[in-house]
Amino acid sequence: MPKHYDLIVIGGGSGGLSVAQRAASYGARCALLEPDRLGGTCVNRGCVPKKVMWYASALAHVLDDFANYGFDVTRNGFDWATLAARREAFIRKLNDWYGTYLANSEVEWIQARARFVDAHTVETAGVRYRADHIVIATGGSPVVPDIPGAQFGITSDGFFELTQPPARVAVVGAGYIAVELACMLNALGSEVCLYLRKEHLLRRFDSMLREALIETMRDDGINIFPHSQIEAVEKQCDGKLRLVCDQCQSTQDFDTVLWAIGRAPNTAELDLAAAGVRTDDEGFVPTDGYQNTSASGVYAIGDITGRAPLTPVAVAAGRRLADRLFGGQTERRLDYENIPSVIFSHPPIGAVGLTEEEARAKHGEAVKVYQTRFTSMYEALTEHRLKTLMKLVTVGASEKIVGCHVIGPGADEMLQGFAVAIRMGATKRDFDDTVAIHPTSAEELVTMQ
Repeated sequence: MPKHYDLIVIGGGSGGLSVAQRAASYGARCALLEPDRLGGTCVNRGCVPKKVMWYASALAHVLDDFANYGFDVTRNGFDWATLAARREAFIRKLNDWYGTYLANSEVEWIQARARFVDAHTVETAGVRYRADHIVIATGGSPVVPDIPGAQFGITSDGFFELTQPPARVAVVGAGYIAVELACMLNALGSEVCLYLRKEHLLRRFDSMLREALIETMRDDGINIFPHSQIEAVEKQCDGKLRLVCDQCQSTQDFDTVLWAIGRAPNTAELDLAAAGVRTDDEGFVPTDGYQNTSASGVYAIGDITGRAPLTPVAVAAGRRLADRLFGGQTERRLDYENIPSVIFSHPPIGAVGLTEEEARAKHGEAVKVYQTRFTSMYEALTEHRLKTLMKLVTVGASEKIVGCHVIGPGADEMLQGFAVAIRMGATKRDFDDTVAIHPTSAEELVTMQ
């Protein structure tokens, strides 16, 4: 007889860990199946190591400012290997902490890969497990293009395996991963070329943010090539890599080509059809507003759903699902509107709500926009004078704020509180009536005219 649980979770990333722990807190008997290190992409190959690298690259920028503030500092080099070793040691501590987290929550961790037998049964290594409820939380993996020579490149996973920075690197992609890695590599000493398939980077973000970031990236020395369809990668006799591109036939050789063209759902080995779980054309698992899949008793959370692929979204969806299934909160679910997000570029970007373009398409003439561009006090003393830009998108006679967009130093930290206000329905008048904190960049959001 298969061992029976109240809940089985497939995937040990942030979403899977959260739904298992919350369900166990209600007394549910839970098992989590994960063959790899706990923490998923976020902890091991995503948010956490990325933020460590961003801190390092931010410090590289600060070094340029020391003289402007009166410090006589000599640069004696940068040791990538030391940073990588300390980063990995930190991640290992998180892996261990998650193991303790599951044990303390009395969640059984089965270190194996699972596939469905039916909607209530999974199998791994010939052993079957049954549950009343099964959650799919297997996340996604970086996409490698189907072109000749693509295997010579690396993905974001490979970025975290680098033992030294490449002297010259081509980053292919236009999304936040491409932008973040391009900025980090540039700040840490690599010569960077960024290849965009279409005209713009960050196409889903407000045009003000896109335009400001591309201007800054170019000022920082990143070479950006729009309308570039990469058709092949050629490996030269000396081991260097050369891109074959439809619009920009390259004579430049690179040490590294980094693919950042998107992520695909990890569904191939799950045998979802056996459980009656439908997928879309790209392999993502569609869900309704309550994370239900097409199969009764089977749910999906996180990147596997193709909706808002952000760690806090997976965590929030998982906890709310457990509240609904085991906590008696029958209408508990995640509202996918007004989800704040941050891009750890240089400078960082923060955004919540509708872009100006989205608001005008939805509300037409009822939209009013407030916008400002300024040099922060910190930057006023530096030589590069990095600009901060902010935009509030409002709707209707009450000027309800439906979008807030910021690019500049500190944007990543200031957005969280404003996201709370916007989610609660704040208006421009509410912002105007809030006393400013001076001198800060954030005060511009409550003094904007």
